[in-house]
Amino acid sequence: MQPATYAVDPRPTGPPWRLWEEVGEDAAAQQGVYAPVFSVSFGARNRIVIAPGDSRSMALIPERCEGYCQGVDGRAGPNLACEGCGRAVATRMDDCGLWQTVWLEPGAVVRRRRPSGIPAGPSPDWDELERAEHRIPPVEPDGSWSRRWEAAAGVAMAHLVAATEGRPVVLPAGPVTELLGHAVGRYLPAGPDARTVGMAGPGIRTPQPRPDVLLVPCHPLTGTPWRPPGDDAAVVPLDSGVWAYLAHPGETSPMPATGVLPDGVLRDDYPLPPRPWRPLTPHHRAFEDTLVGLPAIRAPQLRRYHDAYRSWTSDWASTAPCCGGPLILRLRSQA
Repeated sequence: MQPATYAVDPRPTGPPWRLWEEVGEDAAAQQGVYAPVFSVSFGARNRIVIAPGDSRSMALIPERCEGYCQGVDGRAGPNLACEGCGRAVATRMDDCGLWQTVWLEPGAVVRRRRPSGIPAGPSPDWDELERAEHRIPPVEPDGSWSRRWEAAAGVAMAHLVAATEGRPVVLPAGPVTELLGHAVGRYLPAGPDARTVGMAGPGIRTPQPRPDVLLVPCHPLTGTPWRPPGDDAAVVPLDSGVWAYLAHPGETSPMPATGVLPDGVLRDDYPLPPRPWRPLTPHHRAFEDTLVGLPAIRAPQLRRYHDAYRSWTSDWASTAPCCGGPLILRLRSQA
């Protein structure tokens, strides 16, 4: 989370957890889980997440600070207590492979506005996506892939699998194929009867004829996927900052050392954009959690896809070392 921002997760999150075998499909579906998983969360809904630096007047509860890599992961429930009354009010997450966050318990805190004295700017809207500062570069300053891109790719791949029922796809040429082509190849088969994918959203024209699936941005404030007017066909929502980078990459050429280039002339000696040594790999937990949260996964063909995916990931997990490298798999056609 960016400083001075927050988000609310409407789904159940955190402990208590119950095994899938104990819960059953109907009860799991009420919790927003539509395919078998190891365990189902029966925690609170509408937890509020903030950046750790925005938390105040809370202290860690030592006996609840369990984790894996010398960090805390919230497995024991809320691990932050109010310094005034001692009540457990939030969960600090700060462990290997986790974003640093603080999750406030909805039943223990009250959302109340207090003026900061700083003039409030306009609420983000679709025009925010055309601003250069809204674009999220795919590579971090340290030369690694952006964690936000990895998470966004995992979520988008789950929606793409559901929209295409696990069939092959053809991506549009350009940045989409260059950056997301490897991700698509991990989760969807190659072959005939491919579905077409195109980019659409505010500020760009929807391709004609319309592709089978459109990659569209989520609203920067509400997270609602954008849709062409009067269009109810398949769309795949994408993080607005990631979508903005793909749709409006901007000019990245170096400035001339001396003089000025003529209008309309671009240099042809651009440096190659920074790229890590491996292709962009979607975050597998983001993919899995999103996929099982889509009601479409209950369709027979997608259920076979999910069962095959679980089988292959289980085989990998049984042989991979702790904190091993990224999961590499190639799904075969389920048709």
